[in-house]
Amino acid sequence: MLLLLHRHASAHSADPARWPDDTERPLDEKGIDVEHRVARWVRKSDLVPDAILTSPWRRAAESAAILATETRAGALPARCEALAAPPDLEELRHALRRTDGARSVALVGHEPWLGELASLLLTGDPRRVKVDLPKSGVVGLEVEATLDGRTSLLFMMRPKQL
Repeated sequence: MLLLLHRHASAHSADPARWPDDTERPLDEKGIDVEHRVARWVRKSDLVPDAILTSPWRRAAESAAILATETRAGALPARCEALAAPPDLEELRHALRRTDGARSVALVGHEPWLGELASLLLTGDPRRVKVDLPKSGVVGLEVEATLDGRTSLLFMMRPKQL
């Protein structure tokens, strides 16, 4: 299975007066623009996910919606609480089971948790390899659908490469 670890785009700065709940901060204009460019790159690179799972936090959900629209992915993004916390393979296995045999899945979430997930899948330790995933960045991994066994790092794309 192709697993795309995708960090949410740039969001507005924390402002308790506007967003008392930090999980409700929306993408900013720059983030929206960059996310559209990254999503078009995903489509042109033939990496369109069969399923998209997203953190419930607004900035991740908005990024996932742009990814789904630009790539013309077949399914709407589905909320995945496990993407709003440190990596828990059992929770992610459960979420991946609900993707009905998808051959490629995008996980849209946050740092440092996505970087820790990449390290965990590659080495068995969430902190052995430091994966610094920038906003709107994408890491491509080839994994077993059960998240057991061998994981291959296919690529890491930083938005400034586009």
